[in-house]
Amino acid sequence: MYSFESRIRYSEVDKDGRLTLEELLDYFQDCSTFHSEDIGVGTSYLAGHNMVWVLSAWQIVVDRYPKLGERVTIGTFPYDFKGFLGYRNFVMQDETGKQTACANSVWTLLDLEKQLPTRPTPLMVEKYVLEDKLPMDYAARKIAVPKNGEKREEIIVKKYHLDTNNHVNNGQYVRMAMDFLPDGFKVSQMRAEYKKQALLEDMIIPETSDNGNQYTVCLNDSQNNAFAVVEFTKL
Repeated sequence: MYSFESRIRYSEVDKDGRLTLEELLDYFQDCSTFHSEDIGVGTSYLAGHNMVWVLSAWQIVVDRYPKLGERVTIGTFPYDFKGFLGYRNFVMQDETGKQTACANSVWTLLDLEKQLPTRPTPLMVEKYVLEDKLPMDYAARKIAVPKNGEKREEIIVKKYHLDTNNHVNNGQYVRMAMDFLPDGFKVSQMRAEYKKQALLEDMIIPETSDNGNQYTVCLNDSQNNAFAVVEFTKL
């Protein structure tokens, strides 16, 4: 497992002094980026081969949210390749080694020139050493969207929403969706399904559904096609 150590910062906590879900996601995303960079198949390598990894799905399960000042270890490893798909687990542990959160993710490797999925190169297969998948309750990649959701105020994609690939970063979709959560809704599990890329100045039209224990946000384009669907389960 690749890992790095950190400490929960004031800028990462909510009003209760606990790590936010958004920042937990950022820790996991940064960990996978550090891993790829350190083994030589990171952003520069991908750019040189006109490729990019695009996140297809997240499933993050939270046992507890660490508090301000806690020291944590964030780890990640790939556990499978299937054609153009890559599967990766994540874990956050406290100072005692106890798990505070874990995650599963599914990634698609994209050929930027052809705009089609492509298989990993031999070097990538060599460098990404596969490990046994985490023992967690794996949810389906697809998220069922409830009918008759409530349309909310549209969001215009700004520069700060974009990542190095010039489309909306996967974490930004989750941030957008979390803005609609009811007060007091503490998340025990977040699932996200990414369907297409949103670009600068695109209009995103959120549609929300609340069944009490689960809250779903569908982030649509003007034709009612989803950019991303995010589902939150209450703690």
